[in-house]
Amino acid sequence: MQEQHTTIQTADGAMNTFITCPEEGGPYPAVIFYMDAPGKREELHDMARRIATVGYYVVLPNLYYRDVSEFHLGMPDATRERMRELMDNLSNAVVCEDTRAILAFLEGEKLASDGPVGAVGYCMSGPFVFAAAAEFPERIKASASLHGVRLFTDEDTSPHLTADRIQGEIYFGCAETDDWAPPEMVEKLDSHLASTGIDYRIEWYPDTAHGFVFPQREGIYHKESAERHWERLFLLFRRNL
Repeated sequence: MQEQHTTIQTADGAMNTFITCPEEGGPYPAVIFYMDAPGKREELHDMARRIATVGYYVVLPNLYYRDVSEFHLGMPDATRERMRELMDNLSNAVVCEDTRAILAFLEGEKLASDGPVGAVGYCMSGPFVFAAAAEFPERIKASASLHGVRLFTDEDTSPHLTADRIQGEIYFGCAETDDWAPPEMVEKLDSHLASTGIDYRIEWYPDTAHGFVFPQREGIYHKESAERHWERLFLLFRRNL
């Protein structure tokens, strides 16, 4: 595998980013990996590597770059209170602008193909993926939100409001027990998406809780469901990228 730590210039500064892709061949379809709230860390690097091994150019940015060059739970003095502060500084619109910068960056990368782009986000980034798929419908053709939060809200910034712009396929993987993405929210989302005519799928993962895909979430990681999510993700990308 090839990998590098680089920066992508955005309107707000230098966004430090992890990139990985196969060692031989290319160019490869690009996949944007949006981090979850605990931050860009080695656990996510490993997940990005797993996507890359099957033939993708994976871009994993630090979405907190406006405030900190590095943050993840497990670092000294990295508290959940600080994490919530950093989360609150992000929005669908802000991350869409970061996505715009990533897409521009990809145009200059020889190992990234100039075709359709994939996107995947977990937890905090579930709505970011959703919003980006609608903001860049000509580029993002395969997107996935895993135990995503705030997918359907009463706010005028809710990502479901622009869902009808999505031209690619979008997948939502939902934990059976999830206080941040309760069944009533997902049911409203499903009802709304059914009226748009877009290509989507919502799938429940039995016996799981929020964060079930992450191997280091002791007591929450659900290996069978995590492996199913990889299968769904790879087939989604294979169909569309």
